[in-house]
Formats: sequence, C-alpha cells, structure tokens
Amino acid sequence: MAALRRLTTCLSLIRSSARVLLSSKKSAVNKPWKWTNILYRSIASFTVGGGLCAVPFRQVENLSHDSLIRRAASLATDSSSSFLSQTTLALIDAITEYSKAVHILIALQKRYLESLERLDQAEENTIWQVIIAQRAEVSDRRDECKRFESTWVTAVKLCEMAAEAAYISGAEHASITVSTNIHVAQSQVEEAQKMSVDADKKLAETKVMEVERMAQYAASLQNDEEEVPEAYLRED
Repeated sequence: MAALRRLTTCLSLIRSSARVLLSSKKSAVNKPWKWTNILYRSIASFTVGGGLCAVPFRQVENLSHDSLIRRAASLATDSSSSFLSQTTLALIDAITEYSKAVHILIALQKRYLESLERLDQAEENTIWQVIIAQRAEVSDRRDECKRFESTWVTAVKLCEMAAEAAYISGAEHASITVSTNIHVAQSQVEEAQKMSVDADKKLAETKVMEVERMAQYAASLQNDEEEVPEAYLRED
C-alpha cells in the first residue's frame, strides 16, 4: 500500500510538471534550453518520503553537426577496419592452404617420376588417381584464394574511403589508425603471397621436369621394342 501511494503521488507530480511545461510553452518557444531546464527541475523534484521517483531521463549533450559527423566517421573507420581484419585473415589462411596443397602435389609428382620405371600398371594407375585428386584440390584452393582476394581488395578500398572521410571531417586520429591498419594488412598479405608465388614456381619447374622425364621414358620404351627383334635375328 505504501508503494502504491508513492506511485500515485509520483504520477500526480508528473502531471503537475506537464501542466507547468504547457503553461510555459509560449514563453519558452524561442528558448529550447529553457524547456530542458524546466523538465530537469521537475524530474529532480519527484521525491516522495525521502526517496527519488526514478524517471529514465538523462541530459543530452549539445552536440554540433561537426561533432556528430566526426563520431560517425570514427564509427565508419572502426567497422571498415574490422572488415579488413577479417578478410585479411581469411585471405592469408587461403593462401597458406593453397601453398600446402601445391607442395603436396609437387612431392607426389616427383615420387612418381623417380619410380616410373619400377611401377607396374596397377601401381601407376593408383598414383595417377592420387595426383589427379591433388590437382583438383590445388584448383579448388586457387579459386578460394581468388574469392577471398576479391573481398579483401574491396575491404582495402572501403578503409581508404573511410580514412579519407575521417580526415575531411576532422577525425584525424581515426584516419591515421585506419591508414595504419591498411599498411599492416597489405604487408601481411604480401608476405603470404610470396609463399604462393614460390610454390607456383616450383610447380612449374616440376612440370618441366615431368615433360622431360616422360619423354626420356617414352624413348627408352621405344628403344627396348626395337632391340628385341634384333636379338631374335642374331639368335637365328
């Protein structure tokens, strides 16, 4: 009952405050700050039995358009930096997995070439099935790298635009921060790309080795076929 009486009193005070605000409307129409002061004084007076009748009002800062734009620009740099961070991580992981897949393919091809003359038909078919599957893996990883790289480039451009907007709006610190993030991300991606370039180079070298080795193997088979009839002729 005491709480109910306290609530009833509080509501009565709010209605009284509203009447005060309405009666002051004409005199305060050209002075918005006066409305705010009247409202806060009325809210502050809502004390019943030594306790405050809580009303969720808080004094709002008097921000200018420039201040609001700077805050919005800072938020834009934060979100674009987060986007760049995620895409950079995804791209680096994709490049790493692609490089691993290429090195596995290189190892398989070298093993096949080294044991070419010792393999029977069944063993050769088995190894070729593994090599073909690994080539498909390399192709899938390459496509994944291209997809993430496209997203990463978009993130870089977005950060560059956010940095420029922040600088123009006066948020220099936010502009410097996002510009630094761009340089760090570019450096990390460049280091990762060196691995994939090195893997591609070694794969190309292995391909040349494979062509040469297969040509030698085919020539040796042809020589073996030509030598057999001559051996028979000598026996006759």
